[in-house]
Amino acid sequence: MTLWTSLTGFTLAAGLLVLTPGLDTALVLRTLAVEGPRQALAAAAGVVAGVLGWGLIVALGLGAVLALSGTLYAILQYAGAAYLLWLGLGMIWSARKPGAPSAAVNAALSAAPARSGNWFVKGLLTNLLNPKMGVFYVSFLPQFIPAGASVLGFSLLLAGIHAVLGMGWFAALILGSKPLRHWFAKATVARWLDGVTGGVLIALGLRLALHPAQR
Repeated sequence: MTLWTSLTGFTLAAGLLVLTPGLDTALVLRTLAVEGPRQALAAAAGVVAGVLGWGLIVALGLGAVLALSGTLYAILQYAGAAYLLWLGLGMIWSARKPGAPSAAVNAALSAAPARSGNWFVKGLLTNLLNPKMGVFYVSFLPQFIPAGASVLGFSLLLAGIHAVLGMGWFAALILGSKPLRHWFAKATVARWLDGVTGGVLIALGLRLALHPAQR
């Protein structure tokens, strides 16, 4: 596999992964709808930083340790499950408060400061506390590293490509949603999105907690 073949193949594969709806996309879209574009960009940047973090972990060889160590994997898996449950329950609680999500969106629409926490950190932790992401990177990145290339440098390059594609996709989603922003500001819509996204996060958290041996 040549250098350009590796880069082209990885870019196509990573592009398909980015376009596939998942937890990260749901988190960014929910943040956009309920918190506004500024916080959605922060959440997207956190998710992308998590991708770079996993790329660095795999490049340093620590990802293989995670894949082989049942204890380390279980610890990270339970931590990730607890975080998803906490985040999901918070959204469900927010959805139960009449008018609260709408007020948050209206504040975002008027460029008021965000009041619901650091969404960069939330996006980052959502990605980093998912051990399956680490194990996936361990099995995915090496397939695109050409013979003779620096494992550290090329792994970071591939993770950087994945991060750029992801940020570009999130930015397109956020910019493309501008005509719908006032619809998002409706209290019923915002509460519904909080409830649905919170339910998804809780379901994923329970799945992580109840299946500690799956990798």
